[in-house]
Amino acid sequence: MRDFQFYTAGAGDIIFLILILGFAILIILSLYKKFLRKDSSKYEAASEAKKEEEKEEEVEEVQEEEIEEEEIKESPPVQQIESIKVEELAKPVQPKSLKEGLKKTHDGFISRLNKIFFSSEKLTKENLEAIEEILFTSDVGVKTSQRLLDFLNESLSKKELEDASKLKEVLKNKIKEMIKVESPQILFDKKPYIIMVVGVNGVGKTTTIGKLGAKYKALGKSVLFAAGDTFRAAASEQIEVWGQRAGIQIVSGQEGGDPAAVIYDAISAAKAKDIDIVIADTAGRLHTKQPLMEELKKVKRVCNKAVEGSPHEIFLVLDANTGQNAISQAKEFNEALGITGIILTKLDGTAKGGVIIGICDELKKPVRYIGIGESVEDLRDFDPDEFTDALFED
Repeated sequence: MRDFQFYTAGAGDIIFLILILGFAILIILSLYKKFLRKDSSKYEAASEAKKEEEKEEEVEEVQEEEIEEEEIKESPPVQQIESIKVEELAKPVQPKSLKEGLKKTHDGFISRLNKIFFSSEKLTKENLEAIEEILFTSDVGVKTSQRLLDFLNESLSKKELEDASKLKEVLKNKIKEMIKVESPQILFDKKPYIIMVVGVNGVGKTTTIGKLGAKYKALGKSVLFAAGDTFRAAASEQIEVWGQRAGIQIVSGQEGGDPAAVIYDAISAAKAKDIDIVIADTAGRLHTKQPLMEELKKVKRVCNKAVEGSPHEIFLVLDANTGQNAISQAKEFNEALGITGIILTKLDGTAKGGVIIGICDELKKPVRYIGIGESVEDLRDFDPDEFTDALFED
């Protein structure tokens, strides 16, 4: 029987096998890591690409913002003008009807008279006494109220006015007659046509000048503002805003400077640039302060020196809220300067619109414009017939 011999591995053989297995494992691990790195690099590449895209988008956004900022910085004043216009659109600019603008005066004056007009069939002395009280408390003015009462008493004594229902129409026609002051049409027949605007503090001169400029510009006239109010700190800035809105040039001077010099320079500039109309602002002043009124006389003389026969118009701006005090102001300014027309502002905010009757009756100076709201269109040409009809309308 054959003997079988079994191979017995020695220690060296075992070590060799272990090395072989270890080497194989290392190769497998190396291949696996290489595979992982390949996938990872793809992911990182994709991630980096995405980051680059996001970075480029951010850069583009920043560049666009910088460009917009540069455009705003480098834009001409037109950009500022546009922003002002947008600001203005946010305000209530719808022009009012004349009836709406005179509502408070109607309610405080005519509505009270209506109670008398329809209280009895026959006009009595008691009715006239009640009318007297209403006239005196409606800022028509003492002298004008007395003239109206004298007229009514005379009509009553002649038995021309026995019917109380006719009183309203008779009174309306008499008031219309009183406010129909001779008012020559403004023809702008001189070039430049110089308009000097005066008044006490706070009546709305600068705003009125802005609206006047816009009105005249709409008529096809070239206009220049003379910022002659060198006393009030914000006056030049305020008139500049109005100038920007309407595209009107402005000549201004230093704060505290000589207003006559500013206005003279403005007229000289208008002559050089062939401008149709110069509207000269002046500082507000109390009509009782003689030295300040003398300063206005100087401005008037300087205007005449620059253009003979000017200023062609001197408009006095009055605040309707001041009532009968407006009549006193008008008398003082007229005595000092010889005003050619009156602008009555803020009629929509007061029940004292009856003052317009006293102004026309006592001064015999025409009311050129009335202000009944905030928009440019609310500075209206004054028409006596239209005004009286709107005032008495129920």
